[in-house]
Amino acid sequence: MEALAGLWQRGGMPSEALAFAQLAGADPVFPSSFAVGTAAQSTIAAAALAACELGHVRGMPRQQVAVDMLHAAVECTGWFSLDGRVPDPWDAFSGLYRCADGHVRIHANFAHHREGALRLLGLDAATAKRSDAEAALLNWRALDFEEAAAQRQLVTTALRRFDQWDATPQGQAIAAQPLFTIDRIGDAPPLALPPLREDARPLTGVRVLDLTRILAGPVGGKALAAHGADVMLVNSPVLPNIEAIADTSRGKLSAHVDLKTDAGRATLRHLVGDAHVFTQGYRPGGLSELGFGPAALAQARPGIVYVSLTAYGTQGPWATRRGFDSLVQTAMGFNHAEGEAAGDAAKPRPMPMQILDEATGYLMAFGAAAALCRQQREGGSWHVQVSLAQTGQWLRGLGRVADGLTQARPPVEPWLEPSDSGFGRLLAVRHSALLARTPAGWPRPSMPPGSSAPVWP
Repeated sequence: MEALAGLWQRGGMPSEALAFAQLAGADPVFPSSFAVGTAAQSTIAAAALAACELGHVRGMPRQQVAVDMLHAAVECTGWFSLDGRVPDPWDAFSGLYRCADGHVRIHANFAHHREGALRLLGLDAATAKRSDAEAALLNWRALDFEEAAAQRQLVTTALRRFDQWDATPQGQAIAAQPLFTIDRIGDAPPLALPPLREDARPLTGVRVLDLTRILAGPVGGKALAAHGADVMLVNSPVLPNIEAIADTSRGKLSAHVDLKTDAGRATLRHLVGDAHVFTQGYRPGGLSELGFGPAALAQARPGIVYVSLTAYGTQGPWATRRGFDSLVQTAMGFNHAEGEAAGDAAKPRPMPMQILDEATGYLMAFGAAAALCRQQREGGSWHVQVSLAQTGQWLRGLGRVADGLTQARPPVEPWLEPSDSGFGRLLAVRHSALLARTPAGWPRPSMPPGSSAPVWP
């Protein structure tokens, strides 16, 4: 409960609402020396409780929110299958490599990242094997490869210990920033929200534009959809996605909008005109260049809640650097620390799920709902900012779990629910936040990008 209370206080939410949270379980629930169960449970509970608080602001009585830690942690694995097939989340070239003086992790799930990394190594992307990349990296110093990759806008990080990360300018910048921020960025009256029926889910009538990809941002949108929001995932028709989109699109509309065209930008501006929340995970400054930054949207749609996701926060030399959960774990020291806790620091190991992505996604949903509560009470336009690295700093602050790595990995089967989707028969983890009066869920089926027209229902 302490972790949830800390999040709740940071979000500026009323303390009396915490009495309606019921948390069960304790770490370890997964094999890790970090409190991954606490991180999963507290962020999921915060998002659900904030959604219910918005329902309360809209005239509904508060309701109990129960979250079991084991269920929450299983949900944060993102496990799913399609037509009985469990997709492999990793490209053959993704992973940790030994260098001349350490290790680097390469993220190669997208073809342009994979091909760029192989070209940097002097390899032919059409014919190279992983063993070729392993041999080539032995000729590189880890930090040199990290910097060379960053200059080419590739996604690679060197393995560090905690003390090494803490000594970097970026580590110091992250340590000086709060876990998340919710800032008022403009004046506006409270936006009108439709009245709620007694049995309505608390975010019914809330319209969310979800301009995120991969994992953290889509998880945040999925959490908002679970509590009744109309979430429209907006994808570019030319950008690739990963198979996890089948899971993270549950409950969402899914439209194509090409922001490189005048027509696409006009379409998005029209959608913004009726939106309450706008979430985005573009590279820092990317949407501002197209006219969809927080200040522009606060002017175009007074009262909007704008949510920004970055890898490494808004301060420091890495503020504009791209990144993914696995890379942030490696750079910040988590992989080294898990290996050390397992008794062999020479064998770094990842945490048992993409917990930085997952927890950050639920923090996005929490921040959005908390800002909506403030918008309804105080008016104004609001900007919520989160990052994977700040979530990592918070996770580290939750403390270590003695003998956590001796915990067996639990089965996922008790928590699964089937559904039909546009991707095939989907089997995925049901939502772990149990609301006493308005159960969470995703009545809209998961559909491929472009399945919906870019029009609000």
